[in-house]
Amino acid sequence: MTETTVRVPRGSDRAGRRLARHLAEMVVAMVAGMVLLEPLWRVAAAVVGGGGVLARPDVGALVLATDMSLGMAAWMWHRGHGWAATAEMVAAMYVPFLLLLPPWWAGLVGDDALLLGGHLLMVPAMVLVALRHRHEQPVPPARHPVVVAAARRWPTALALLMTVDLWLAPTVLSPWTLLVLPAGYLLIGTWRRQWRDRRALAVQLAGLAGWAGLALAALAGADGLAGWLVAAGWLGHAAWDLAHHRTGRVVPRGYGEWCGVLDVAVGISVGLALLAG
Repeated sequence: MTETTVRVPRGSDRAGRRLARHLAEMVVAMVAGMVLLEPLWRVAAAVVGGGGVLARPDVGALVLATDMSLGMAAWMWHRGHGWAATAEMVAAMYVPFLLLLPPWWAGLVGDDALLLGGHLLMVPAMVLVALRHRHEQPVPPARHPVVVAAARRWPTALALLMTVDLWLAPTVLSPWTLLVLPAGYLLIGTWRRQWRDRRALAVQLAGLAGWAGLALAALAGADGLAGWLVAAGWLGHAAWDLAHHRTGRVVPRGYGEWCGVLDVAVGISVGLALLAG
């Protein structure tokens, strides 16, 4: 008996990987849109007094679709996808919710069914759009040098977006948050296999001990002193980030930039909260 070997063309294999990567990028961009834009909605609602409206499930569903669409459209523009594909992918975000809103308004489906059903229907809609445009080759558009420079500073923009609510409503964080600072470096360094250099590992463990000691001192101190120790810990870690950003060791440079800006923003906001009493 002769065995027959069926070979899959390499072109189709590459196309499948490209399609899967495209869908994965869309999911990440959607999640990023939700995470980054949700604080802006809350701040805007607090300013105009629309918190009650924003809490409605139907409004919340459309806000989620908007956040996901903006994040996804921005990434598709960055990757050079055409306007038709982008518009159809945006429609894939809204149509599932728009289909479920009339039954929700009629009382035929509950709040959870509206949100869960919209997200579940969104997946096949995204796949259909991706399959429809799978043969198109993205062509990155010509960008102004200012736009290119701003894109390179995306870690800074990300950190500033993540701290918008802290600038508008400063608060004193718990001393335990100081432990997150060195822990991030240890986890990323482990994942990147950076500890072959024992001195680098010793430096990170020393940093962990230092910030842990600062956290314990803040817990044992008076309320006012504790807050200033927390602010000092976050601001001090920005210098740690700068040193690692310059060397490029342990963590990627992008992480060092993001963490440094985040640390400065958090440290200053904690100081503002203390000054405000």
